[in-house]
Amino acid sequence: TTPAAEKPKETPPSPDLGGASKAAKMSMPVAGKIIRGYDKKKNQGIDISAAAGTAVKAADAGSVAVISSDTNGSGIVILRHGGGLLTVYVGVDGVSVAKGAKVTRGQSIGKVAKGDPAFLHFEIRNSNKDSLDPMAYLQ
Repeated sequence: TTPAAEKPKETPPSPDLGGASKAAKMSMPVAGKIIRGYDKKKNQGIDISAAAGTAVKAADAGSVAVISSDTNGSGIVILRHGGGLLTVYVGVDGVSVAKGAKVTRGQSIGKVAKGDPAFLHFEIRNSNKDSLDPMAYLQ
């Protein structure tokens, strides 16, 4: 213990992680096992196994940039976040947000669509639309 008359040692300043600390604050959009990892050439995101109907949650606060579907009819939601980052959610059914709406971290944006297996495809992209490894951003 430190005697009352002595001043406690000052905490050293936090290291500058070059934005990684801000990036690392995103949360998983669904709870589940990663069934397909990131590969910049073959899979520009991660596929997370989850039961159909499971809530898909915003990985971080932002605004809804796009609500669409792919050629297979899989629902797509794209959120815009600070720092020019975009999060992309593919395989979303029953989208519960509107284009332009503000979302909070952890807010439900829809549900995992039916599939065999049912899963959510999740991507993170920078301001140049290049894919980034989501695992570097998720807690």
